[in-house]
Amino acid sequence: MQLIAKDSDKDVAYMLDGFDYPAILVSADYRILATNELYRSTFGEIDVDKEARCYQVSHGYQVPCDQAGESCPLLACKSSGSKERVLHVHTTPRGKEHVDVEMLPIHGEDGELKYFVEILKPVHIASAELSTQNMVGRSPVFNALVEMINLVASRDTSVLLMGESGTGKELAAKAIHEASSRSTRPMITVECAGLTETLFESELFGHVKGAFTGATSNKRGLLESAEGGTLFLDEIGDVPLGMQVKLLRLIETGSYRAVGSTELKRANFRLICATHKNLSNNVASGEFREDLYYRINAFPIVLPPLRERGDDIALIAKSILEKFSKKDMYRLTESAIKLLEKCNFAGNVRELRNVLERAIIFAHSNIIDVKILERCMLDVRPHNDNNEDKWQDLKSKEMQYLNELLAFCDGDKARAAHIAGISLRSLYRKLGVVK
Repeated sequence: MQLIAKDSDKDVAYMLDGFDYPAILVSADYRILATNELYRSTFGEIDVDKEARCYQVSHGYQVPCDQAGESCPLLACKSSGSKERVLHVHTTPRGKEHVDVEMLPIHGEDGELKYFVEILKPVHIASAELSTQNMVGRSPVFNALVEMINLVASRDTSVLLMGESGTGKELAAKAIHEASSRSTRPMITVECAGLTETLFESELFGHVKGAFTGATSNKRGLLESAEGGTLFLDEIGDVPLGMQVKLLRLIETGSYRAVGSTELKRANFRLICATHKNLSNNVASGEFREDLYYRINAFPIVLPPLRERGDDIALIAKSILEKFSKKDMYRLTESAIKLLEKCNFAGNVRELRNVLERAIIFAHSNIIDVKILERCMLDVRPHNDNNEDKWQDLKSKEMQYLNELLAFCDGDKARAAHIAGISLRSLYRKLGVVK
């Protein structure tokens, strides 16, 4: 960033109109000094003369974000002296929304950090309010998931979605596709579970007439239907071993042949895979090819189970009920919501959905209370909150997280710090490394 001379705040603010996104000029003490037209049309007017702070306007906090339990891009910017980026949930005229925040430092003539430009890019791949179409949530683990999706969506990188059954892997794949440059083309889903090698090959590549018994005509494969779009292989861990080598060849060469054909065809698609299995264990046991694993695992994303998203359960449940609602708008009582938040849903969002669908059938009105829910919870059990043995101290938990993150980043500390939403200096400090 070019050094700024000692101009007035108003003169410096003129640069904001050069950005293609909503932007604000912020002082080192968090005061909003100016906004551009895109900010005002997206997030509303701010009276800069009243010394509004960014954390007050964006979150309604009375203290900076880092003191309210969130990562603060301005503080990180001060620490690193370079651009910082984080995903936040902001309060907007439309309610709570996910926003990709990029903070740029501006130095004065003496080299001191004088201003910060905060660029705010609304994120539409998930909702922080009720939604019947998108993933919903506001919890830290959900925000981390949205940030990962937002980072990779614009690229053609292959993505591997991992998580327990019912965590929403197909919704995540849809979000990646819709935020990509391929969104105008189709996303084709291939259910890999339960398909034999022959059937899988025919479904994916297509076949010609006479290729095998019963092939009475030419059939176009799902891969051809995905041309220019996204191919989503759900439960990739169930692909038969014999088919895995053909899948690997497709990914490496971008070419394939229909079953029974000698004609070589070219394929143009973005690959997203999903699995509930531990594929690295399957590789070790010989059930999954190691070379294919590394091909599809270019950008792994782990979807958190519902038990780690307690803060999101009320919002998810209300969104599910709204989707079920036709004439009646079903409403959960406060005690019913608290019961749901205490429960361990082994089937995750899918099991929560089943419980709520039963509740609608049992309900005599549009009110769903604890008694109705208890009739619906056949296999659901409350969390054992009295078991202290499952809790680690915060420092150990943080160190475990950082070590796992560093392993994921192959020891790249700069990348790990970026994903964790902290400065590189802070990462070194937390690891106890002198630099």
